[in-house]
Amino acid sequence: MTLRADFLVDRRRLKRSLALWRLLAIAAAVALVAGLAFQSDDFATAIGYKPHIARVNISGLIREDTDREEMLKDIAKSKHVKAVILRVNSPGGTTVGGESLHRAIQNLRKKKPVVAVFSTVATSAAYMAGIASDHVIARGSSITGSVGVILQWAEVTELLGKLGIKMEEVKSGALKAIPSPFQPLDEAGRALTQEMVSESQKWFVDLVAKSRSIDPGAIPGLTEGRIYSGRQALKLKLIDQLGGEDDAIAWLEEKRKIEKDLKVIDWKAKESQSTDWLRITAKSVAIWTGLPATALDKLFAPGNALERVQLDGLVSVWHAQTN
Repeated sequence: MTLRADFLVDRRRLKRSLALWRLLAIAAAVALVAGLAFQSDDFATAIGYKPHIARVNISGLIREDTDREEMLKDIAKSKHVKAVILRVNSPGGTTVGGESLHRAIQNLRKKKPVVAVFSTVATSAAYMAGIASDHVIARGSSITGSVGVILQWAEVTELLGKLGIKMEEVKSGALKAIPSPFQPLDEAGRALTQEMVSESQKWFVDLVAKSRSIDPGAIPGLTEGRIYSGRQALKLKLIDQLGGEDDAIAWLEEKRKIEKDLKVIDWKAKESQSTDWLRITAKSVAIWTGLPATALDKLFAPGNALERVQLDGLVSVWHAQTN
């Protein structure tokens, strides 16, 4: 009986010993693979540990985005990022969003050479962001410009009247809560609102004039908020060159002595936890109820309906809705 007990104890010890050695062998194998991978240029570049050009995509409706601004700060501090390409495909967004992004790109530009490449559309706040770079490139058929500011609201007093609803309010002053959807805009309120929009428009135009070293009055339609094709914008000095990303890399090589063979790596900002949570919850509910979860991807895509309903305040956007 004692011999059998000793045999079982020894057997258990042997099993534990074998399990430990297996774990050590697996850990050693993982370390070896990781070490070999780290020595691979492709792998090291992909995770940002080799010299590369950072690509930052600016798409959808632009709003103030602290996550994106933190990412731009990280790019500025990274010793492995040698240059930055901003790929812009956006109709614009809030004026504050464009202003904060313009400033963040200006700060990045102090540390790294930055080239903006306009895709299908780069208007209003997106144009504002792009001109903060060292060099601006667009396709000949890109749509850009639309230098302007809008403040919009719905006036629903007639609708409420038809529904038998009457709004009452007590406010501290005649201009408080002006403009309001619950009362027609009087002359004093309209003058105040126009003054604010005009002041912001002047600021935007002055920013373009300074960034592009141009006389706004000499450019047809600029102060009226018109749009331009890439070819028109080049003639008017609103951009610097026609082309795409390859041309951006060539410019960086020629003007900033950046190696042309450096890989271009996408940098992405961390998504907001609230949006992440909302997406996961919505998809879980869709799956549970038998609805197609893929349909929700459009709701959370850049420039989506969810973003459009959150577009408040002064707006610098060419067209906020897509068909």
